[in-house]
Amino acid sequence: MARLLDALKTKPTRFRLALQATLISSVVAFSGAATADDILKEGITPATDVSQIPATAKLRKDTVVAGISEPQGIFNPYFFVNGWDENVTNVIFSRLIDWDSHGNLVPGLAESWKVSPDGKVYTIKLRPNLTFSDGSPLTAEDVAFTLTVLYDPKYDGDTDITLANIAGGADYKAGKADSVSGLKVIDPLTLQVTTTQPGATTLGKIGGPVLSKAYYGKGYQRGNLDYLRTLHGKPLGNGPYVYDKYIPGQEIRFHANTHFYRGTSPTPRFIYRVTNPSTNFQLFQTGETDYDAFTSRPDDIEQLKLLGFANINLYGSSDYSKVEFNVRRPALQDVKVRQALIYGLDRQKLIDVVYQGYGTVANEPISPISWAYNAEGVNPYKYDQAQAKKLLDEAGWKPGPDGIRVKDGKRLELTLLVSKKVLNDALIPIAKENWQQIGVLLKPQVVDFNALMAQRKAGNYDLASFSTSTLNDPHDGVWDYYSTEAKESGYNNPQVDKLINEGNATLDEEKRKAIYHELYKVLAADPPAILLGNRKILSASSARVTGFKPDIYNGLTGSLPDVKIVK
Repeated sequence: MARLLDALKTKPTRFRLALQATLISSVVAFSGAATADDILKEGITPATDVSQIPATAKLRKDTVVAGISEPQGIFNPYFFVNGWDENVTNVIFSRLIDWDSHGNLVPGLAESWKVSPDGKVYTIKLRPNLTFSDGSPLTAEDVAFTLTVLYDPKYDGDTDITLANIAGGADYKAGKADSVSGLKVIDPLTLQVTTTQPGATTLGKIGGPVLSKAYYGKGYQRGNLDYLRTLHGKPLGNGPYVYDKYIPGQEIRFHANTHFYRGTSPTPRFIYRVTNPSTNFQLFQTGETDYDAFTSRPDDIEQLKLLGFANINLYGSSDYSKVEFNVRRPALQDVKVRQALIYGLDRQKLIDVVYQGYGTVANEPISPISWAYNAEGVNPYKYDQAQAKKLLDEAGWKPGPDGIRVKDGKRLELTLLVSKKVLNDALIPIAKENWQQIGVLLKPQVVDFNALMAQRKAGNYDLASFSTSTLNDPHDGVWDYYSTEAKESGYNNPQVDKLINEGNATLDEEKRKAIYHELYKVLAADPPAILLGNRKILSASSARVTGFKPDIYNGLTGSLPDVKIVK
């Protein structure tokens, strides 16, 4: 392994890429991690030799290119089902209320807001003279329209506005009212939102991107979103850039929004180029991209350092990776089988192989950077094949002639949906070997990410491997996946529902912390998923551009309005 890493430093590009593939194919044989002295510190490590900037990059005088993976083409911030589409909409749309780099809510399109003493009434004040990218005015009517659409009975996107408990929202959705009574436009710059109960995540829920009522709401009537859906590929926003064109499998093009409330971005054009783990380094190395994300591993970091022109950024992530159980499957309805699969998977080996010192095993559905994280008190499910076998025995699954367990004439065979990425490249061989040793036959299915999410939504899977999106609040890490409302997996635990709701309805952070700590214990005892890991996020930008300061809560798009090409 050491020789391979040394070769990566010295051999030509094509040979280095081949060796990189060899490293991935050898993951099962390697389970070491970098030493503490080798670990890159969090923050920005500046480029060491700007003279190495590729000539190809220098030819782009007015355009910055960033890598992206597998967009689907639904460019509406409330209708996408693919996190890469969210990255696109973040370029096109601005939020009413933003997050800073520490996860605190800060003004965006909204200049200010006030919350009543009982925590139920929000008065939001917009900045003056806001417009959409076509120059049309953006007012409180547009905000009210956006929130109304989220309560429409035909709305099926991922934003669950019911968590905001806006008064009259349920009646509007049920057809008992013609409007949402809790939404009151005071004047063009002021919207009052009345809720039925306090909510820790309410302000974040009502402070999202704003849709133009004039553009998206032509002829809108409750229960009919057909026209709005026709505009998914023709978005009109108010963010730093304006959408131009999407070439599937290749790129998404934008130009600077001259009506952006923070001023026209200094870089006239921006492009998202579609990359993947097998191409992103080469495209960055040759100057085809100016920014991309990479797997946080010593070899990836070493390669970036050797380029000389890379500004390397490393920071903790708020997401987590997991293998979700489809609890509708008969075998997985038994909690002992689910527990056995966790005990029977060497997650520490997986994280060591993939992140090599830049990740940790996840034992809770939250990142260690969160205030809600509970460092102790939750079953860590340390790798224990004896315990896994014991639980499967107790569940009635007995080893068959070939070692695969059988119950009621059925073999314990499970399909695993994965998309193509480094974590899954390691997960498949490790899980297959580990689980076969306890009598479980794993059948991996490698599909693209969009197909994975479609099969998951249809319930056509036993196990599915994916990572959450960015979690701005601990509520986000459980509501979308483990409440009864999250219908994909079929998981249902009334105590979990109760604690999730209590966690959101409580405003005091210390009281919320106690609730989440209890919730994590319940989820550990009745697991809806195998939690895999928390990771560091590694990205790099070319020294030909300045201003890229991605963070946990905003990614690269938070700093995009400040990105400049160095003259």
